[in-house]
Order: sequence, then structure tokens, then C-alpha cells
Amino acid sequence: MPDPLKAARSSTSVVVALIAGLLVGALLLTAIGFLMLSRNSGPALLSHVWSAVTGRTLSIDVSQPTVVNRIQQLQRLETVVYTMDKIVSGAKENPIFPDFLAGDRLLLLVHGEVVAGIDFSGLKPGDVKVEGKQTRLHLPAAQVFSTRLDSAKTRVYSRQTGLLVPNDPNLESQVRQEAERQLLEAALADGILRTAQQNASSTITSLLQGLGFEKIDFD
Repeated sequence: MPDPLKAARSSTSVVVALIAGLLVGALLLTAIGFLMLSRNSGPALLSHVWSAVTGRTLSIDVSQPTVVNRIQQLQRLETVVYTMDKIVSGAKENPIFPDFLAGDRLLLLVHGEVVAGIDFSGLKPGDVKVEGKQTRLHLPAAQVFSTRLDSAKTRVYSRQTGLLVPNDPNLESQVRQEAERQLLEAALADGILRTAQQNASSTITSLLQGLGFEKIDFD
């Protein structure tokens, strides 16, 4: 009479062997299929598979503090340089004697520049609002940073002093001050602040797009 325990063990061994055979067969079919695809697709498929396994995802930090810090690093962003060449005159006159006796007249050929832009050093976290890939920025008002004459290109064009008086040592400095005032006035009249604001908006837009933002608004 057969031993029931041995029969059960024999049946279990058969099932285990059958499962193992199926697994080995599946692995062989997978390997054969991969080799066939590799032959048909060439190195491109292998490269694609390798990239999928070892590839890295890009992440960009567009949080509010990061945006504020990046913009603050610009500090004083100079966006416009306005230049001007002109002749500015100045004169000292005597109420009694004519100019050829007591007058002092100077013509100054000046070359100057006015620099304008945006000061971001005081930008606060509340000035920037971030929502996903959209941001709204309160852009500070444009301002004039400097007005100066180029000493290397500024010179006395002519000087006429009366026969009875010496040159006034303060006349040239006074004419230079007037030239700077006229230079600033001309720059403001030509819209230097408006241009500075527009150029700053373009610069900040490029910066924020580089950080990953897709929509940038200003107020």
C-alpha cells in the first residue's frame, strides 16, 4: 500500500518544478524579446532605457524668499545712461562799466551723463507674490542715480575778461553747476525715468523667466 505522505511530497515537488519552469521560460522570453528589440532599434533603444533608469529630474526653487534674494542682489540696477554735449555760458557784469572793461564771460563746452535705474536694495518679501509659476512684483519707482560732467571731455571754449578786472575764480565752477542742472533737466524732459522703468521691467522679466516663471506681472 502506497505511503500517503510520500505521495503528497511527490505532488508538491511536481508543482514547485512546474512553477520554476514557467518562471524560467518567462525570463527567457523576455530576454529574447529584449535582444530582438535591441537588434531592430540599435543603440538608440539601449540609450533610452539607460537614460530612463539613471535620468534625473529638474527642480527649480521659485519660492518667494529665493525670488526676493535674487532681485535684491541686483542692488542699484542702472538701466539708462543719458549723455549730452552742449555749450553753456556764464557771465559776470558790472552795472556801471561795459563788459570790455569790467565784464567776465565764459563759454564751457560740456560733455555729461545722467544715470537712472531702479534701487532694489529695499525690496521686501511683501513686494513679491508667488503662485506656482506665476509671480507679481511691486517694481520700485525709477530714480536718477547720478548727474556728472566728464572732466576729460569738458573744457573752456572761450573766456573774455574786461580790461579793468581779473578772472573770477568762481565763474567756471558756477557754470559747471549750471551745466549739470541743464543736463538733468534735459534728461527728465526726454523721459529718462520712464525709459529706466521700462528697461528694468524687461531685465527683471528675463531674470524671473530664467528662474522658471511663465507669467510675470508688475504693479
